[in-house]
Amino acid sequence: MTAFKSTKLLGTAALVALAVALPAFGQEVDPEAAEEVVETLSEGVSADVVFILNSFIMILGGILVMWMAAGFAMLEAGFVRTKNVSMQLVKNISLFSLAAIAYYLVGYNLMYPLGNWAIGADETGGYLGAFGVAVLEAVGITADGADDFEYASTSSDFFFQVMFAATTASIVSGTVAERIKLLPFLIFVFFLTAIIYPIQASWSWGEGFLDSQFGFSDFAGSTIVHSVGGWAALAGAILIGARAGKFNPDGSVNAMPGSNMALATLGTFILWMGWFGFNGASQLAMGSVGDVADVGRIMANTNAGAAGGAIAALILTSIIYKKVDITFILNGALAGLVSVTAEPLTPGLGTASLIGAVGGVIVVLTVPLLDKLKIDDVVGAIPVHLFAGIWGTIAVVFTNSDATLFGQLASIVIVGIFVFVASFVIWLILKTTIGLRPSEDDEALGLDKAEVGVEAYPEF
Repeated sequence: MTAFKSTKLLGTAALVALAVALPAFGQEVDPEAAEEVVETLSEGVSADVVFILNSFIMILGGILVMWMAAGFAMLEAGFVRTKNVSMQLVKNISLFSLAAIAYYLVGYNLMYPLGNWAIGADETGGYLGAFGVAVLEAVGITADGADDFEYASTSSDFFFQVMFAATTASIVSGTVAERIKLLPFLIFVFFLTAIIYPIQASWSWGEGFLDSQFGFSDFAGSTIVHSVGGWAALAGAILIGARAGKFNPDGSVNAMPGSNMALATLGTFILWMGWFGFNGASQLAMGSVGDVADVGRIMANTNAGAAGGAIAALILTSIIYKKVDITFILNGALAGLVSVTAEPLTPGLGTASLIGAVGGVIVVLTVPLLDKLKIDDVVGAIPVHLFAGIWGTIAVVFTNSDATLFGQLASIVIVGIFVFVASFVIWLILKTTIGLRPSEDDEALGLDKAEVGVEAYPEF
């Protein structure tokens, strides 16, 4: 009898939820629409179910995005040389932990200032959020208390969003690998995740001026997360310089093969898997049949984008280099994922595959371009996250009629200038004070011995 009653209540809740399906706009949730749904739903279990399911999708998505930290660690461990593997592992677990604390102390309220803008608080949207630590809802809230949080719990939202902040920092780690000291890197990570990333994210996902004035559309963060990490990495790579021996005076490039392609491949598949949470949970709602169907559509398109990027890179490298290059295929898949992240809901599978394929082509063509510019990007993060992120953000206009080319391009430029300049200033201050690079002897020895003290492969 109890089971029958529970089933009946859940069925009723599902029908009511379907009738008043919660509109979802990626990371941007309309507070008025969310409030209307909560008010319209009948009291009791139906409202609870919507609240629970919306919170659950963000909790599950946060777990998957957290797993991407392992993907970045494995990818970088495979792409760097043997003597620097432990250093990359230290950087990845340290940056993730530091990002979680920085986002709690400062970043969350800068990004989502509880609906109150400290600067620019008018109909044009905000420019800067509020300073303050993140505060979760009370322990054991009731259904009545849940009404204060509208569509989902604050804790689930914070948990999901902090993973995005950490992802942004992970992008930087691979680019500046093998020639940066640990302390300045972690100091930069703090400023990136506490201030730079949250401020620009508030301009769109926090209902700021890019959202209100430009109609900027970036569903899960091709620009807001990935290009931001790419701009920060580019600023760092320029100021730090290339690894010793990477470029010759005559302009030729010395290859520095990674230590373990098996680890790099494992890392790519982990990132691919984690991306289903990154994009899928950015629907931010699972309280209706429509929402669940959209989550499935997003995940299918995300997978198609990655596949398109990998196949395009495979074909193009075999044509250009007469041999298939595994590093390009791995980065091609990741570029495909980045490309489809800005709009994984509205395309069909074929279009999503093509958007991802263009991302794969971008990687193959721009990695040599960086070498010509003598910018040393160890893992190819700038082509994958910055260049493919820009492409993916522009591609939104092909399938989402609400986006405009001007709004997308203007927002890309505004975010890019802000992040690059702010990052460059922080990197420059660190360079002129405590220094960025290890000594020439330490770099030649390898940072595993020079800074970490534990070698990843001591037998070799």
